[in-house]
Amino acid sequence: MRTVYLLLGALLAAASLSAPVNATEYRLPAPDSRLIGENTVITVPNDKKPLEAIAARYQIGLLGMLEANPGTDPWLPRAGSQLTVPLQMLLPDTPRQGIVINLAELRLYYYPPDENRVIVYPIGIGQLGAATPVMVTQIRQKIPNPSWTPTANIRKRYAKQGITLPGTVPAGPENPMGLFALRLAHGSGQYLIHGTNADFGIGMRVSSGCIRLRPQDIEALFNAVPAGTRVQIINQPIKYAVEPDGKRYIEVHQPLSRNESDDPQTVPIALSADLRGFLHSSGTDKAQADAAITRRSGMPVLVSAGE
Repeated sequence: MRTVYLLLGALLAAASLSAPVNATEYRLPAPDSRLIGENTVITVPNDKKPLEAIAARYQIGLLGMLEANPGTDPWLPRAGSQLTVPLQMLLPDTPRQGIVINLAELRLYYYPPDENRVIVYPIGIGQLGAATPVMVTQIRQKIPNPSWTPTANIRKRYAKQGITLPGTVPAGPENPMGLFALRLAHGSGQYLIHGTNADFGIGMRVSSGCIRLRPQDIEALFNAVPAGTRVQIINQPIKYAVEPDGKRYIEVHQPLSRNESDDPQTVPIALSADLRGFLHSSGTDKAQADAAITRRSGMPVLVSAGE
């Protein structure tokens, strides 16, 4: 899997993007509803740009686009072919407060206080061996124009690739943390939500444990959230919901790899007791649900019995 991420990383670094990037905003559903958005189908233009160009235009992570469109060439999607843009999703089953990050789906949800909306951003997270931990914490510090001081572990990891890092990378356009950073209160403050100096790694596991956003997204989030904002990080590859009209949905993402030999498309996903109850309920079409767990499309699938 490391080779796959390196290839995708090179793809992202090489992408030249001119499309405008705007956050994806949704009106909040009723408290007993979690389904938001609608998927859309697009035709690939004959512009010889990689899949990342489409992902950036629609505010989707690259792996999210690949989950929804398996077999698509990430380097050069076929002009004239149709792709599904996964803009429909289930809100995480967590308090609709502050920032919620679901590592497995590589998304950050921000709930502005006293507003009936949620803003969704694609993110990059910690790579294998430097995983972003699950936590409930808060924003401890807002840092404009951050400098970057690589830790000893980061230096060792880069050294294995023949790269010697400087002691500190000063603030500015060459800083890999971008122009804005939000330090979390967890631990010694080593985890941050920050930007990047290139549209690289959004929707992928490439960081050293921090959460990475596209430059426009971190600027908007930085300006919107105050210090003290609640941050909850979860790791839930499967989300499910029973909507007010009785319809049942399941949304399955590829789980995070635990080692290099894992294939996230086939590795078993642990099922909680509540999820098992949902799957075995008389209201759920078990065959459809099992197919959704196998397919792992990253999109809500209707699994109501008889639908």
